[in-house]
Amino acid sequence: MFIKNTWYVAAWDHEVTREGMFTRTIIGVPVLMYRKADGEIVALEDRCCHRGAPLSVGRREGDCVRCMYHGLKFDAAGQCIEAPAQKRIPIQAKVKTYPVVQRHRWIWVWMGDPDKADESLIPDTQWLDHPDWRSLDGYIHYDVNYLLICDNLLDFSHLPFVHPTTLGGGADYAATQPKVDRIDDGVRITRWAIGIDAPPFAAAVKEWGGKVDRWNIYNFTLPSILLMDSGMAPTGQGAEQGNRDGAIEFRGCQAITPETENSTHYFFAHPHNFSIDKPDVTRSIHEAVVAAFDEDRDIITAQQRSLSLAPDFKMVAFGIDAALNQFRWAVNKRLAEEAAEDALAKEAASVQGAASARLATRG
Repeated sequence: MFIKNTWYVAAWDHEVTREGMFTRTIIGVPVLMYRKADGEIVALEDRCCHRGAPLSVGRREGDCVRCMYHGLKFDAAGQCIEAPAQKRIPIQAKVKTYPVVQRHRWIWVWMGDPDKADESLIPDTQWLDHPDWRSLDGYIHYDVNYLLICDNLLDFSHLPFVHPTTLGGGADYAATQPKVDRIDDGVRITRWAIGIDAPPFAAAVKEWGGKVDRWNIYNFTLPSILLMDSGMAPTGQGAEQGNRDGAIEFRGCQAITPETENSTHYFFAHPHNFSIDKPDVTRSIHEAVVAAFDEDRDIITAQQRSLSLAPDFKMVAFGIDAALNQFRWAVNKRLAEEAAEDALAKEAASVQGAASARLATRG
């Protein structure tokens, strides 16, 4: 159902503190996060190994957590180190831990095989805390399957229709055809609209005095990360050839993290490199983005309700679906690879178990 051997965004840095505990469900697994006294982040399965009570309703004791059902105490490595009224603690009394990394204000958690958790695979989101860029933190919770959100982000032709007063543009923007390229673990979309009206959010932060050339260039990679170079410049000056004088530029960072099969966490920010000393400009951009993303949530939630009533519904493909079809192909390919690896591991374990049983019988 979900890719496991990958990094998922689990939280913004300010959500996980030294004093308290923070829990969030990632791909169907409740994950408890907190910071040790030295600031290091801990990520444990939010489920006591004894009777399955959530550790997040327990209490912090230094760098440890105590389950408040039967009093078991766990260290930051997930090992039970204290059990009231019981001197001997079973060696298997531990909760699962997850590799966790904080980078550029996002906290990333690896939900699969910890031996495969390569930090170099974490996407570069340097604009979230770069001194030359400004943005505000964004988070939206969706009651929909994460792939429907991915579909939406992989086809910007919906902008003039879903977002006519926010991020959208005119019909001329919808008519522009993007270039779609397959890249490692995803797709790259390049979309230029030459000589169009500035969309409302851009008109609110700059007087253009005429038409603009607008671009959206972004990578959308597994598990579901969008990193975008976007902006607009006065038309006719050669922005498409690299001249961005007088332009406004953004570096959108968006992460779609599945919560369950039908619910999703959506983390986002829209860093800009102009008027960074004017908080009202940053706030105006953020508010326009939030308003637009609420519009997306409305239509995608309605779509989810419609699809839930017709499980056998077959979508009719159009040319504008090229990017989302390629991304879903990448998702399915990775899921198939992980399923094959799991099957081989189970087969190997079964063979080893049978061999051990034969040796025991002979003995």
